[in-house]
Amino acid sequence: MHFIITGKNIDVTPGLKSAVEDKIGKLEKYFTPDTEVHVTLSVEKDRHKIEVTIPVKGNIIRSEQVSNDMYVSVDLVEEIIEKQMKKYKNKIIDRSQDGGNLQRDYMEQDYSDDSEIRIVRTKRFGFKPMYPEDACVQMELLGHNFYVFRNAETDEVNVVYKRRGNTYGLIEPD
Repeated sequence: MHFIITGKNIDVTPGLKSAVEDKIGKLEKYFTPDTEVHVTLSVEKDRHKIEVTIPVKGNIIRSEQVSNDMYVSVDLVEEIIEKQMKKYKNKIIDRSQDGGNLQRDYMEQDYSDDSEIRIVRTKRFGFKPMYPEDACVQMELLGHNFYVFRNAETDEVNVVYKRRGNTYGLIEPD
């Protein structure tokens, strides 16, 4: 694995670089030797953030973790990527795809995926046109974090969602 480590508001010391390469290097069993791993370390006040991006045959394995200590963030990101790798492997096998830059040994092992995505409930409802502000009120009345509605102004399906700080967002199609 080839590591590309950059820092924002932080000097990437040899010790920190070594810690990142050692911890994330444990993922080497999943990838071929020529796999590039992009790591960005950043610090804002007491937030130590690590972002790891690994391009894998048309997809991206990515995790971002924040804590009050960079070494803790490195530990957390490694665990998350390992979980993502197991999900990704099952997806590849289910679709009978080529693993790209994944190790052949890894692809041939069996893993049970406890966090397999399953749709367990389907809801159907009619859309009545409403304004985004009315959709926010309806969302609050239902106690949900988002609400799908037909926008009365554009006649398109939109989504309003709750953001941090008691604000709202609106998702519209292009």
